[in-house]
Amino acid sequence: MKCIAPQLLLSFFLLSLTAPCAAQLTCQPMVGHVGLRDARIWIQTQAPATATIVCWADSMGNAPTEVTLAAEQVVSKAQANTATFDLGDLQPGTDYRFQVLVDGERVVQGIDTLLQRFTTQPLWQYRFDPPPFTVALGSCAFINEPEFDRPGRPYGGGYEIFDGIAALDPDLMLWLGDNVYFREVDFYSRSGMQHRYSHLRRLPELQKLLGTCPHYAMWDDHDYGPDNSDGSWVHKDWAAQTFGEFWANPSQGLPDMQHQGITTTFKYHDVDFFLLDNRSFRVNHDNVTQPSQVLGPEQVDWLIQALQYSRAPFKVIAVGGQFLSDFAGYENMALYPEERDGILDRIAQEDIRGVVFLSGDRHNSELTELEGPNGKKVIDFTCSALTSGTYDHSEEPNTRRVPGTMVGTRNFGTLEVTGLRKERIMTIRTHDAQGAVIWEREYKASDL
Repeated sequence: MKCIAPQLLLSFFLLSLTAPCAAQLTCQPMVGHVGLRDARIWIQTQAPATATIVCWADSMGNAPTEVTLAAEQVVSKAQANTATFDLGDLQPGTDYRFQVLVDGERVVQGIDTLLQRFTTQPLWQYRFDPPPFTVALGSCAFINEPEFDRPGRPYGGGYEIFDGIAALDPDLMLWLGDNVYFREVDFYSRSGMQHRYSHLRRLPELQKLLGTCPHYAMWDDHDYGPDNSDGSWVHKDWAAQTFGEFWANPSQGLPDMQHQGITTTFKYHDVDFFLLDNRSFRVNHDNVTQPSQVLGPEQVDWLIQALQYSRAPFKVIAVGGQFLSDFAGYENMALYPEERDGILDRIAQEDIRGVVFLSGDRHNSELTELEGPNGKKVIDFTCSALTSGTYDHSEEPNTRRVPGTMVGTRNFGTLEVTGLRKERIMTIRTHDAQGAVIWEREYKASDL
């Protein structure tokens, strides 16, 4: 990545505005992780090419004073013609615009260039209160492809929900797993896995949301391997490679673990987010010759240490399957009581506060609460499903469910964080496909 010399800047910028590229992108470029001085941008081209990103501070329609040029990348079929570009040396709290250059020419066809923008996080510490922000949430995105789907009634639908999310203009989108649904034709080849992601990204109804805000993701079984797959899945390395090709998280995996998985963490303003891997280290609860687990001791140790270190008013832990529900069914953590209770005990012993679990998987949404020994609550917001089939589990015996929060239709969620630095409030909402609020609950940081 480099900055273009001032004397060449204007001619380069004018050239890029007047030289549209014959090459095409398959879909809208997607902004991934955005920090105070860096950003990641993901693209996919229709054919192998060389590509780069040109980025500049938005100067209200005037010619930019400085243009940042990302390192050029060779986009190849082996990586499904995807590339993620890292932009650095940016300024905090600044609006940026960018252009995609393929084989040296600007791409404008088939995308909305007005959505090629992002804003770096502000340097608020020791200067002013952290800004308010909103996170959109969702899981279980099944996009029909009849030639590869099971015969009969389509399982997916309601794709307009993506426009409903985009209309709320969230500050970021967090995908909570089952973000694609690998089919039988996908499991046993890298190209099959890549096809499934590509099929989602080309969905017309997704394009506006792709360009609306930064996107972060974790996985669950359907974007990892077969249904309910665990750490024995022989192609989990392929799944992790493909995940990394299509998501632009700040990092992927814990480097000192034998199999790194996809675990990561990031900070947005004053809130810390921990995206866990609930598949790579899982030992099925039906296995009787070795201890069952979902996260594994190494990942749990890292999580507790990171939570104890965090000073965030809210510590958001995204874990895929339901964590707090006491219904021991499906793949809920209640089926793994030793690991689940051990995590909760360690959270209490370390006096870790402000813990908010996020989960998907269940094809319905609900809010679950548990009061800890210190009188503080731990909560779990289950948010599902975006476009897959749904199920109303109102009769399911989760005694910790907050009354009135079960939603058995397609929906998405939001977390809105507001308030002064020492008086932060999180408002949790479930929305219907058009964005209307179905229910909401408010938590002060001091409650958790």
